[in-house]
Amino acid sequence: MYRVVNRTRGTVLGFRVRSARNFRSRLAGLLGTHGLVRGDGLWIVPCRCVHTIGMRYPIDVAFVDGRGAVVGVSENLPPNRIGRFAPDARGALELPAGTLSETGTAIGDTLLFEEPGLP
Repeated sequence: MYRVVNRTRGTVLGFRVRSARNFRSRLAGLLGTHGLVRGDGLWIVPCRCVHTIGMRYPIDVAFVDGRGAVVGVSENLPPNRIGRFAPDARGALELPAGTLSETGTAIGDTLLFEEPGLP
């Protein structure tokens, strides 16, 4: 689990962010879940495009490069859609719909992924 902070804006995007780093967990993503609550999220690595096919709820997505910079966003991506392709992304951070606007997160911001137990 990660805590994800927008260092540029001084806001917290999530504090219960799971990681999907292998083929199986990336393939499953959020499928089969009934929604995300504030603080939840999924960090998918590597990932440059997401979809919501088979999902029942919209999500926000921040595409992040290897330095933590936001290189693309998809806000309120509805169910059963294919999202934008972010060629410069290392990973995709999936969050509850509305999170990006509530935190002011935008392209160019820097995100920090903190692991529990680290200072």
